[in-house]
Amino acid sequence: MMYPERFSNLPAHAWPRLRDLLDVYEGGGPAIHMTIGEPKHAFPAWVTDVITEHAAGFNSYPPNDAAPELRQAVASFVHRRYGVAVDADTQVMALNGTREGLYNAAMALCPETKNGEKPAILMPNPFYQVYMIAALSITADPIMVPATAQTNHLPDFTGLAPEVLNRTTAAYICSPANPQGAVATAEYWRALIGLAEQYDFKVFADECYSEIYRGAPPAGALQVAQDMGADPDRVVIFHSLSKRSNLPGLRSGFVASGARNIAEIKQLRNYAGAPLPLPLQMAAAAVWNDEVHVTENRALYVEKYEIADRLLGNVPGYASPEAGFFLWLPVENDEDAAVRLWCEAGVRVLPGGYLAQDYNGVNPGQGYIRAAMVAPKADTERGIELIRDCLYPR
Repeated sequence: MMYPERFSNLPAHAWPRLRDLLDVYEGGGPAIHMTIGEPKHAFPAWVTDVITEHAAGFNSYPPNDAAPELRQAVASFVHRRYGVAVDADTQVMALNGTREGLYNAAMALCPETKNGEKPAILMPNPFYQVYMIAALSITADPIMVPATAQTNHLPDFTGLAPEVLNRTTAAYICSPANPQGAVATAEYWRALIGLAEQYDFKVFADECYSEIYRGAPPAGALQVAQDMGADPDRVVIFHSLSKRSNLPGLRSGFVASGARNIAEIKQLRNYAGAPLPLPLQMAAAAVWNDEVHVTENRALYVEKYEIADRLLGNVPGYASPEAGFFLWLPVENDEDAAVRLWCEAGVRVLPGGYLAQDYNGVNPGQGYIRAAMVAPKADTERGIELIRDCLYPR
C-alpha cells in the first residue's frame, strides 16, 4: 500500500525544535517562559458557574453547528463589534478551537484545481503553521508571502504575479498579526478583498487577536467586505475565546461567512467534526455576550505594552506592538539569542526563524525573537528587563 508523503519532508514543528535547541543547556536562573502564547490572566469567575448550571448537558450529544444560544451570541458579537448582521442559523458555526476551522476551511471550500491548474493558497511568512498544513492536505501549493518591516509586517499579496493569482483559491491573513502585532487597516482589507474579487479566491481572515489592542479597535474583514458590497462568501472570519477571554482550554471559537460557505463547512463538520459539549457551549455563549471582562483584560495588556516601550524603546529596530501580546524583537542571530537568554538569564523565547520558511533563500523570521507577554504584569516586566539587559545592554 502506498501512503501519501506530502507531510514527510516538513521541517520539525517549532516546539520540538525549541526543546532540541534549549534543553541541552541549564537555565541561568529561575525559568521565565515567554515562548507559547497561552494567556495567563484570569478568565471570568462565573464561567464555572455556567458550566455547573448546565452540567446535565453532558448527558446529551451536542449539536454539530452549536446550540441556538451560542450561535446567537456569536451573531450578536459580530454585530456589536463590526456592525455586520449575520444570520445565526446560516452564517455562523461554532468551532472546537479556531485551529479546527482554519484547517477545515481549506478542506471544505477550496477546489482541487483552478483554471485547469494545481491550486495555490497564499499565506503570510512568518505564519501560523496550520495554514501550510491545510494547503498541503488538499495538495495545493502553499505560497508564503514575506511579511517584513518593509511591508509593515503584513504580506503584500497585491504584488504577486498574475500566474500565481490566477490559480489562487484562498489567502490566509492574520490581523492582528502573530507574531509581529501588526494590524491590517481598512485600506489593506479593501485592497486584498478587491484582489480576491478580481481573481476569484476567498479570504480566510484569522482575527483571533482582534480584542487585544491599544487605541482604536482593529478593522475587521467582514466589516470592510460589507462596506465594499463584496460577495458575502468572499470573506471567512475566524475568532476565538482563547485570547479574548483567557480561555484557551475551553476550545471555543467560531467561523462566520456567507451562507454558501457555512453550509459547506457544516457539511464537513457532520462527518469530521467534534463539537463542544453542551455545558461548554452554554459557557461560551455567556462569554461571547459579555464585554466587561474583555475591556479589563485589554487594559492589562496595554499596561504591558507600556512596560515594553519603556524598557525597550531605545533598542534599534524595536517596534512597539499595535495589538496582540507578542514582542517581535530584532537580534543578530535568533537561535544564538534564544540560547544566550536561556543560559544567562533563564528566559525562554522562540527564535523567529521557527515561525517562517525560506523564501528565495531567505527566512524572514530569522533575525527576530518572539516573546509572549502573557504572564502577570510583574513576571512580564522582569522577563523584559532580563531580555534588555542580556541582549541590548546600555
